[in-house]
Amino acid sequence: MANWDLVRIFLEVARIGSFRAASEQLNMSANFLSKRITLLERAYKTTLMTRHVDGIRLTHEGLQVLEAAKRMEQASFGLDCALNQASPTLNGEVRIAVTEGLGTFWLAPRLVEFQRAYPGLLVDLKCEMRSADVLRLEADVAVQLENPDQPDLKRVKVGRLHVMPFVSPSYVEIYGMPTSADDIRQNHRVVIQDAEQTRGKEMYDRYAGREQIGFVAMRNNVSTAHLWSIAKGAGIGWLPTYVPALGDPLIPLDIGIQFQLDIWLAYHPDAKKIARVKQVIDWTAQSFDGRKYPWFRDEFVHPKDLQKAYKDAEPLVNLFAGFKKVSRPKDVPVFPKRANENGR
Repeated sequence: MANWDLVRIFLEVARIGSFRAASEQLNMSANFLSKRITLLERAYKTTLMTRHVDGIRLTHEGLQVLEAAKRMEQASFGLDCALNQASPTLNGEVRIAVTEGLGTFWLAPRLVEFQRAYPGLLVDLKCEMRSADVLRLEADVAVQLENPDQPDLKRVKVGRLHVMPFVSPSYVEIYGMPTSADDIRQNHRVVIQDAEQTRGKEMYDRYAGREQIGFVAMRNNVSTAHLWSIAKGAGIGWLPTYVPALGDPLIPLDIGIQFQLDIWLAYHPDAKKIARVKQVIDWTAQSFDGRKYPWFRDEFVHPKDLQKAYKDAEPLVNLFAGFKKVSRPKDVPVFPKRANENGR
């Protein structure tokens, strides 16, 4: 019988294409992974892969083992499903992969209440900008801003993220209130988030019209750093429209540059057969219900209208309780009047 632990490591290294990249992905040393592959090769007295400076190459035998390993992976998942169906109590671990911003500012606070309702569940929340490969069982459930392209994956659009530019009162005190896209290009500084799924670089290249040096004050790769740099006055930055509810007095700018990112829920086709995973899938979808949370609707709701559009019994401020509120000058409104065509 093949040792599944060794086969699983072979499968990951073969898919990723190098020991170095696989070591970062699996959080194991490249030397350890290489020794595991050597053990597998010795057990079957054949060479499965050759090492090169730019990665690995599978031999003919290695390609055959790769296909068999994929079938073992599917069988392993099927076994897990069968065992959980035989004992369908809501106990055990569920892994949720989500983008860093939605995970930190939205799902994590919601999960506290969920875990109290299901104390037997351990939720492993992975907040990363890289999309998780659910078919490879990197996560049980994935929430991402890109439509998954694997045809064998179950995917559901659960909401839409609306993004627009914001500025902090402290920035306005120093540089003045931006009035238009041209005014920003000529007289202001911006902050951009350059990470997978955010489209920050794409939107910059489309609308900025100038080099980053001397115009971009800061580049961030995670949403938390991006938000705090804007809140502290580093520059103008694009954020989801629900951000003012976090407590920071950020000012939305109506300069005609907004964009949307659809929110996708992805999971393995057999995942809903596992009771605990099904519960998390259903709960996650409800967490982005636009009927309850208007900032996730398909249609744009301006930040100044969120309080009016939000109809739930729980106060809006409670949804983001725990995030620090900073003071703002009394003469700088949270939601200024929208500029007219002349920027006034």
